[in-house]
Amino acid sequence: MFERKLKALDYIDWDKVNGNDVQHFRKLVTWLEDQKIRHYRIEDRKELRDINSENWPQTFAKYCSDVACPITTCPLDQLEWLLGFAIRLEFEDDHKNYQQATGNKAKNKQEAAVPCVKSSNPLDNLDFESNDFKNGVNVIAKILQVPQHPNHLITLEACSKIVCKRLNPSALENPNSVIVKGKAFPILEADLGFDMGDKVLNTAAKILRLLYIHDIRDLQTKINEAIVSVQNITANPKTDTKLGKVGI
Repeated sequence: MFERKLKALDYIDWDKVNGNDVQHFRKLVTWLEDQKIRHYRIEDRKELRDINSENWPQTFAKYCSDVACPITTCPLDQLEWLLGFAIRLEFEDDHKNYQQATGNKAKNKQEAAVPCVKSSNPLDNLDFESNDFKNGVNVIAKILQVPQHPNHLITLEACSKIVCKRLNPSALENPNSVIVKGKAFPILEADLGFDMGDKVLNTAAKILRLLYIHDIRDLQTKINEAIVSVQNITANPKTDTKLGKVGI
């Protein structure tokens, strides 16, 4: 996924970057700051540019904190966030080339037509982009052992799914009912049935297929529950004998 983002940012060696290579990693971070992000003043980038320094990891950690990167665990995830941040800045600098004026006007008219309604629900007044909210999501994700996504809202969605499926009242009463048993199916090693000409796309297609199968199984379970409910009603009908008539 680095290749596509680097190509979009016009990085010269976009197809040769190895995120696990220390020199590649540090050179790329320095390039992002110098050419795209430009958070520091030029004279303040000296330590970040010294990619052979033993203190560079600490310098990188401080840099991530200074640009408000929400990820603090995996350097590769931090690098991917920086790439996404750089792309966003690139878009904001030249957004007119990416958006049509007519689309913006239509959106503005639609927003103007929507009435302003003030809600008394405190959840509706939360600032979902504030640092406090993001930190709270990261704390919950750490407790639930959920990997942090660059987008904190996606991380929150993952936490919500775990709470709904694994921490609901019935699951807490019977933990064995939600514990996955059996051997995991090697979905990434399975034959896709077609080749998209790109290893990353093939892997993504296999993951999408697995998610689709999961949704189908969930739908089938709900259908079976609905059938059982209907059968319970029709198999034991309640009749009022007072309404019955004999003869004509």
